[in-house]
Amino acid sequence: MENKISFVISDEAKANIGKAIETIIQNLPGLVNLTAVDRRTLPKMGDKSFAFVSKSFEYAVQNPKVIPGFLDMAEFEKDTIGMAELKKVLIPLRQLVEKLDDTTLLTGSEALSSALVFYTALKGAAKAGEPGMKTVYADLQSRYPGHSKSVAPVNNPVVN
Repeated sequence: MENKISFVISDEAKANIGKAIETIIQNLPGLVNLTAVDRRTLPKMGDKSFAFVSKSFEYAVQNPKVIPGFLDMAEFEKDTIGMAELKKVLIPLRQLVEKLDDTTLLTGSEALSSALVFYTALKGAAKAGEPGMKTVYADLQSRYPGHSKSVAPVNNPVVN
């Protein structure tokens, strides 16, 4: 078996990572969680929308006589700047999450492959009558990925 990764996180690193995450959370006190309905129904801003919003704000500042009285320019400015600043935080975090996800996938894949190699060897040992291996094999068999607990068919004789 080829081992592509050997990954261990030290206790010190785990503590530092936890503190770093907490620091990020503390420095972004205005973060919110949206409902599924909110996520579906709110207008979405992409790269083109970002340019549209930025230009709209610039033009609004340059042309105050066109701004409707009900448009809160202070909030428009906060939202425009806040969104740009959040993107500066979000992009590197997304890259980090992608690396975490890929590394988790690879380490999980290797761990599962190793478990399957052991499981196959254990199955052979149980069939060969190695003492105590049938119990271990039975326990793992019930947890085997994709293993469904099927009920043995009942033999009902057909009556004519």
